[in-house]
Amino acid sequence: MARIIIEPGHIERQYWRDLWHYRELFYVLAWRDISVRYKQTAIGVVWAVLKPLLTTIIFTVIFGKLAKIPSNGVPYPLLVMAGNLPWQFFSSSLTDSSQSLVTNSNLISKVYFPRMIIPAGAVITALVDFLITFGLFLLLMAWFHVLPTWRFVVLPFLVAMAFLAALGPGLLLTALNVKYRDFRYIIPFVVQIGAYVSPVGFPSTIVPASWRWLYSLNPMVGVIDGFRWALLGGKGGLTLPSFALSLAVTIFFALLGVRYFRKTEQSFADVI
Repeated sequence: MARIIIEPGHIERQYWRDLWHYRELFYVLAWRDISVRYKQTAIGVVWAVLKPLLTTIIFTVIFGKLAKIPSNGVPYPLLVMAGNLPWQFFSSSLTDSSQSLVTNSNLISKVYFPRMIIPAGAVITALVDFLITFGLFLLLMAWFHVLPTWRFVVLPFLVAMAFLAALGPGLLLTALNVKYRDFRYIIPFVVQIGAYVSPVGFPSTIVPASWRWLYSLNPMVGVIDGFRWALLGGKGGLTLPSFALSLAVTIFFALLGVRYFRKTEQSFADVI
């Protein structure tokens, strides 16, 4: 008969190995969230396309037609959709991951597993919506006769950057949300404001050069500019200094989120 030895610090030393050991739970939770999202809905996965499509239409009318903001030589709907792709992924990931521990409180209080699996699974669920929306973007490229370039090969790196940009704050907020439930009201407000302070409906080139360093402290600036650079043939207004600053901020919040999550993780079952 196998023996299980419980000793102080053993779980801590094995934590990152346990993340791989419990990978099947990660798959199960992610698949559950995906199936529940569209269960008993009349139009199913069309909801994943409807939101970014309507947002693209509204931003095109407001910023492109009414405000007459230049689009750097590309059709304005493509400019907006290229920014909408990572933004919708980020906003959905941040919202879902920040609520994930509270939503799964019964599971957390009954059995041990690395709790980081839960918010990470929520981000993967948003990635599925991203892939569906990406298909819509390809259709728009075909409609406007815009051909992809070699920059497409950089897209997986940019998706990984968007993943980190969402996961880091998501880990931090979901840990805070366990103890302070006020964050469930704050997060939707932050996401709503973020859509307007990030270059979703306009190119970053309209921001004065003297303010670009401050503007680039928003990690989604580098992500969105990078997506436009990769998808629209380098016409997205990407600059290396601002991208490097956004990348540095992304890494900082990813490390901060992991650190705070691990620091508070042991108390989740008692507080939640």
